[in-house]
Amino acid sequence: MSDVIKLLPDSVANQIAAGEVIQRPASVIKELVENAVDAGATCIKIILRDAGKTLIQVIDNGCGMSDTDARLAFERHATSKIRQAADLFELHTMGFRGEALPSIAAVAQIELRTMRRCDRIGSHLEIAASKFESQTPEACAPGTNLMVKNLFFNFPARRKFLKKDSIELSHIMHEFERLALVNPNLEFRLTHNDVTLHQLLPGSLKQRIASLFGKSLDKQLIPVDTHTPLVKISGFVSLPGNARKRNALQYFFVNGRNMRHPYFHKAVVSCYEELIAADQQPNYFLNFEVDPQTIDVNIHPTKSEIKFENEQPIWQILQAAIRESLGKFNAVPSIDFDNADAPDIPAFDPDATADHGLNIDPEYNPFATRPSAFNSGKITPVTQPSSAMRWERAQKDATSDWDKLYANFKSAATDDPDCYNPFGDTATEQYNPAQPHSAVPTDSIQPPTEIPSVLNTSQMEISGFNSHYPADEISAGKGIMQVASRYILTPAAGGILVIDRQRAHMKVLFERFMAMGKENTGETQQVLFPETVTLSPSQHVILESIKDETATVGFNLTYRAENVWEITGIPSSLGKLNPKDLLLKMIESVETGIGEGAAETADAIHRHVAAAMARSAAVRPGDIFSGAEAEHLLASLFALPNPNYTPDGQKIMYLMSIQQLAANL
Repeated sequence: MSDVIKLLPDSVANQIAAGEVIQRPASVIKELVENAVDAGATCIKIILRDAGKTLIQVIDNGCGMSDTDARLAFERHATSKIRQAADLFELHTMGFRGEALPSIAAVAQIELRTMRRCDRIGSHLEIAASKFESQTPEACAPGTNLMVKNLFFNFPARRKFLKKDSIELSHIMHEFERLALVNPNLEFRLTHNDVTLHQLLPGSLKQRIASLFGKSLDKQLIPVDTHTPLVKISGFVSLPGNARKRNALQYFFVNGRNMRHPYFHKAVVSCYEELIAADQQPNYFLNFEVDPQTIDVNIHPTKSEIKFENEQPIWQILQAAIRESLGKFNAVPSIDFDNADAPDIPAFDPDATADHGLNIDPEYNPFATRPSAFNSGKITPVTQPSSAMRWERAQKDATSDWDKLYANFKSAATDDPDCYNPFGDTATEQYNPAQPHSAVPTDSIQPPTEIPSVLNTSQMEISGFNSHYPADEISAGKGIMQVASRYILTPAAGGILVIDRQRAHMKVLFERFMAMGKENTGETQQVLFPETVTLSPSQHVILESIKDETATVGFNLTYRAENVWEITGIPSSLGKLNPKDLLLKMIESVETGIGEGAAETADAIHRHVAAAMARSAAVRPGDIFSGAEAEHLLASLFALPNPNYTPDGQKIMYLMSIQQLAANL
């Protein structure tokens, strides 16, 4: 039998690597911009066509490459960043693997123009699907101009699964924001389909934040700055009053590199535990400077996951630095020790006469309104008859009130023949509230004659249920019962049907919103005071693409300036929901949920918009839900063609069969 293990060709190996490194156009931009930063560029221009599907062009004024380097750069594991394994722990550059350019060349058509400043003529290189086509000398500007054309042209299935242009552009904007924030000293320009989206000049981190996300954010941030032998932390965090339920801006950088770190994120959030609501998140832009030998960036091909050697001490330093900044800017409640209005307490003088400043009548008797003493069980008359008379009258009235109370109690028990009396008729006639219950004969206790049905009753004193759930967690209507303010129980053929109330409501609302969209019948309620929504650039792109779909469900939106939108009309079925939160949730749902290919239709977008609205408007566990509302919900649910699953595939109901009940009882 011949040998079966073979060495893969470089072209195949590059395509395999591209599956990890190059996932979408945003991945290409990340790799090319990081190469430009490593090349010492001070100005980086990004030009896009069709959200990067047709063209991604990155132009920089860096050091450029020679003819040999330009050709060798597209070979796998060819890099100028490291020479030996020990260099992995002394990294000061963004790239080091030597996989980005060959991976891009494996799935696209490449055209490269580059020249060093010391050369008089540059080089023009063309590659397609890892196949070298040509390299010729050409006059060009110093630096590098690299064009990536027709991404995934040789992978039709992969290209088909790219999302809509607006969604891909949103991912590009997210990546651009991270690259621009970590390099505030560089000039960036982003152009899409001949429209300039960003033109950022060099400046400080705070200026870069304001340029990307709006000047209003400038007043919401407080600085964080601490220096220790382990780490230097600098950047900004938001004031507690500016925390967000959605669209929180949260960025970590380490040694000029973007990173995701859930452990440090938890440290930041813990500083706001007593300052913001549980469903809110603070904004933060924090940069860590550590010894490169104490971190490992060689974890994932995207180089966004980083391990720290001194993770726990840095957690404590980060937490202390943020709390100190919050305290300095009065973001944390504190005790006011100001003694400007404190009373003047004089020094003690033993010879001074006490002066209380009060004129006290020596004949005043504070106990004149009631008997002053008891003598052998008899009340001694007081000197003021009117007071004694009032005291005796009060005692007499109190006694008569108790008699009236017991009289009503006895008459209610004896006049109503259907009133259940646990002590029997004899005990009722001779009932004394001061007498202990042991004096009542036990044979006079009569149990109820009938046990009510579990599923057909409005009386909730049901044996076996109240022992497990408080009384306020069980309610019933005609033929149904609600348990734990979440589930609806109703009899069905062959057993008991258990229905998740929230999921059922979500399904009904989803179908209703879908019908409104198809018929364009979404009713709009005009608001008296329009609400302003400030979006990030990536969210602005998403909202522009779904504006028509939001109108079909009842939203009226007006664009103002600099990613600022105004809500002038809301869906009439919105209820008490916050329209701003719902709009942000719709954008998030569309951004993360849509993606079955470039041929997505308005119906697909509308489906995700309707799902976001239904998810937000559905009843929550614990909400008050009357029996009539539960009956109406079940009627609406069972009228649908497919009532078993929510729009995202979760089960709505479960049938507990008679066999299951018998096996467990």
